[in-house]
Amino acid sequence: MQSKYLIVGSSHAALEAATAIRLIDADGALTLLTRDARLPYSPTILPYVVSGRSQPDNVVLRDEAYFKDNKIAFVPGADVVALDPAQSRLRLASGETWQYERLLIATGAAPMLPKVAGLKDVPFHVLRSMDDAINLRQAIGQARSAIVLGAGLIGMHAAENMAKAKIAVTVVELQPHALAGYFEPKASAIIERTFARNGVTMLMGQTFQSVQRQGAGCLATLADGTTVAADLLLVCTGVKPNTGFLDASGIETDAGILVDDLMRTNLPNVWAAGDVAQARGFWGGKVVNGILPNAVEQGRIAGAGMADDAGVQPFPGAVPLNTYSFFGQQAISVGRSGGPGSEVAEGGSEDSYRHIVLKDGHLVGIATINDFVDAGIMWQLILRGTDLSPVKAEFIANPQLTGRRLMSQLWR
Repeated sequence: MQSKYLIVGSSHAALEAATAIRLIDADGALTLLTRDARLPYSPTILPYVVSGRSQPDNVVLRDEAYFKDNKIAFVPGADVVALDPAQSRLRLASGETWQYERLLIATGAAPMLPKVAGLKDVPFHVLRSMDDAINLRQAIGQARSAIVLGAGLIGMHAAENMAKAKIAVTVVELQPHALAGYFEPKASAIIERTFARNGVTMLMGQTFQSVQRQGAGCLATLADGTTVAADLLLVCTGVKPNTGFLDASGIETDAGILVDDLMRTNLPNVWAAGDVAQARGFWGGKVVNGILPNAVEQGRIAGAGMADDAGVQPFPGAVPLNTYSFFGQQAISVGRSGGPGSEVAEGGSEDSYRHIVLKDGHLVGIATINDFVDAGIMWQLILRGTDLSPVKAEFIANPQLTGRRLMSQLWR
């Protein structure tokens, strides 16, 4: 089989790339290969499938009609196992091969499992695919107690869903506070108190020493010797880019696939985008920044480059952005929490928090809990390097109103 444009993956980066290609080249053979057996969906929707708020068949990003109308061959169940760049060829687990002229790798990330004695011998769940979400939802319906290993966004979403299902939940986290990658300890404390008020046991600064099967569930021994038994174990200890099929391909990788500002790899006619790509960080270096806006932007850039779009713009650099709702409350984190030479302004109350980081009059980061700001506007203020010096005091006092006014002027 062969295709002028071959995209491996089917989530946000892959779909944006396909759209960008079709804007320039309406007829060139375009194929999406995905190991998933389903129509495209967003990993961000999975917690809502677990909770029952969303149904698997109602959350597709593109339907069959879209692919037909746009002359895109969508090939599900295609598990890529090897890349041969010398022959411009991919090999699937089925033995089938695909030739390409231009290739985009948008394979996303997979759960990263911790090295815990006994883990491979006990039943446990992860949450990265639609099948994972469906299986976890079914397990929740049969469980009375659960352990969530990891207090990142996925783990905390799952813990909330379980608590609402009247399951006794224990969250175990190696870091000293929940969501440590997004919030300062004061902010995390608000989140932790909210979970505790809703019946969730929060064990921060702890991890598994070992785990063993106990009946249909498990018994975990923590680093301090404490034991916790549960019917259900969910492991949410991070993800890693899906790059295993690139072994011996010659493609350069580090934490992910290394790309330049146009999403090009070191190999000719091969691009990478989304959670699998390691691109320029806004403040220097190269980072893997697994957020939806990043995947969309990188996919758009890669697709435009693949189609020889003369107007393609380079990637501006990765800036973290996350919004998180929990038990009816709202948390937002954009950018960095500090850094050399930065100025920090904090405020809040028992159940609200605001943390603003400025450097040389420019916004570096902002995090809030129950103190709403428009995350997209804050993200743009950082990316555009907007000088806030003339309105510094006003911005610190009311970042939402000031930010909206500034962006209304900049976007005119």
